[in-house]
Amino acid sequence: MKSELKIYTYNFFVSWIPSHFVRKFYLNYILGVKINKNASILLGCQFNTVNNLSIGESVLNQRCHIDNRGGITIGNHVSLGPQVAIISSDHDMQSITLEGFEAPIEIEDYVFVGARAIILKGVRVGRGAVISAGSVVTRDVDAYTIVAGVPAKKIGIRRKDIKYTTRYQRFLH
Repeated sequence: MKSELKIYTYNFFVSWIPSHFVRKFYLNYILGVKINKNASILLGCQFNTVNNLSIGESVLNQRCHIDNRGGITIGNHVSLGPQVAIISSDHDMQSITLEGFEAPIEIEDYVFVGARAIILKGVRVGRGAVISAGSVVTRDVDAYTIVAGVPAKKIGIRRKDIKYTTRYQRFLH
């Protein structure tokens, strides 16, 4: 009950406070999320639970939905576009009781995820991969692979000499 109140408070109040410091303070010290001090969590980014989440030096853009019930690890220099959904749980549609099940998601370093893409349970996204906007990722993505579509399929290869940081903290975002 206490954890539900904490996550509700974050999702519907704190996540809309235009201060990176306040949002990250709440995530770190109230919710206990493992989050890098240089990570950026922009306005309206919501989480499903208070645990099972580790965020490196990365950017979670506006209105991302992070369903971390099954566990999510986000590496360093990952850029999630606006309204990306990462969903680590699901239901068995053949079950008469609609049983739920979860599987962890791992997003390695230097991954770029375009706006409104969806990454589903049990997926590992390899280092430097690109997920195009609007794509639905249902299976692992190899390192430096570019995927697009529903379901996402390989459309190219990304160069391997990428060197950037994702320090992005816009004022009032």
